[in-house]
Amino acid sequence: MTAPQQPTVIVRMADAGDLYMSWRWLGNVYGQGASMLPGTAVDEAVAQLAAALPNPAEPGGLERVMTTGAFASYDSEYLVAQALSRALLPYGLGAQLYDLHVRGIRPHIRLQPSPRVAQIPWEIIAPDPDLRLVDIADISLLAPASIVHGPDRTARTWSATRRLPVVAVLDPRVPGFRADSALGSVLGRMDPEAPLAQRVAEYRAQGRLVPAVDDPIEVFRRTDIDRNWLSEALRGGASRLTYVGHVTAAAPESGQSEASELHLACAAESIGFATPVRAHRPLSAKDLLLGTYTLATDPTAGPQLWPIPSRVALIACESGGDMRFSEALGLVAAMINGGAELVTASRWPLPTDLAFQRLAAAPPEAHPLQEAICAIDTAHEHPDPVTTLAAWQRTRLTTWRTERTIEHSPLLWSAFATIQT
Repeated sequence: MTAPQQPTVIVRMADAGDLYMSWRWLGNVYGQGASMLPGTAVDEAVAQLAAALPNPAEPGGLERVMTTGAFASYDSEYLVAQALSRALLPYGLGAQLYDLHVRGIRPHIRLQPSPRVAQIPWEIIAPDPDLRLVDIADISLLAPASIVHGPDRTARTWSATRRLPVVAVLDPRVPGFRADSALGSVLGRMDPEAPLAQRVAEYRAQGRLVPAVDDPIEVFRRTDIDRNWLSEALRGGASRLTYVGHVTAAAPESGQSEASELHLACAAESIGFATPVRAHRPLSAKDLLLGTYTLATDPTAGPQLWPIPSRVALIACESGGDMRFSEALGLVAAMINGGAELVTASRWPLPTDLAFQRLAAAPPEAHPLQEAICAIDTAHEHPDPVTTLAAWQRTRLTTWRTERTIEHSPLLWSAFATIQT
């Protein structure tokens, strides 16, 4: 006997002064709906959220966010979640979701947000004092249709590739940058007993880890993981790509989402579109899209140089930033164009474990970033990654409600969005 199919609602948004939202249920579970959400209320809620998020341009901003900002305490965070709900959840859709909730049914909400609301953590919005949206629904984002249906895209499916290796790019050393600098270490010195090191050891034991190493600790802070290494690893066949490191996101006002950059161990002499920084040339979304077009006499397309596997985790600051552009051609789009069917990325800058401990007085045994990486990794190994990741987020929300300490704040766990084709 097969399990009943999860009800799914497709929600699309458009900016035109006000925010226009429409929704339809697959299989006609409910009637279609549409709503005009007043732009002033939307802008006020978005501004309230923005004030609660890290801003790399603000001196001392991360410490403020983690100690006195809205996400530093449960009560102030709830006020943000409540404001987001009032501004962004239409009554008609909310009533349909609540009807399913009281019947014990948890639907899947597939969102296509407009650029203005692309950073919204839909999971935490609070339609009721005792409910968040993630309590009553699993949530994912829709990949841009223009990318999904691109004529040259070769999609790779999890069912066909799930037994292939996991390509792990974990905190690579960026040439020209010390461990304690702007593009320095994200994870810090890795302990063999740490959650992520243990996770890596499992893949090594299964023979599924790339790079192949004798000691799992050797996967971290490598100096050889550059664009050429990544090309060879992906062309060798992979089920998944996990990147933990630095991303430099393009500013939305630039209109150049393709300028978003991954920081590998690439030297400045590497061939690519990005401008070198010190001894390093980043790998940009434009590189992943165009390859060596206009850069070589015999160019190779990006998806041929870097054939992207079915599932990708980009665990870095604003790695999903291209969703804030009207034309999304950033790192998420590049991964999907290269073959991915699912990408998990971050909506905003991520605090490290060290930041939680030093700036916000989290206990030394707290590893919230590593735990999030492991949770995303677990979800990406599951047949239903969206539901699995949402279940983990619900455990984080439950702990936030009861413990109310910074390491359990949605500042980290609600930063992640999963984009599906």
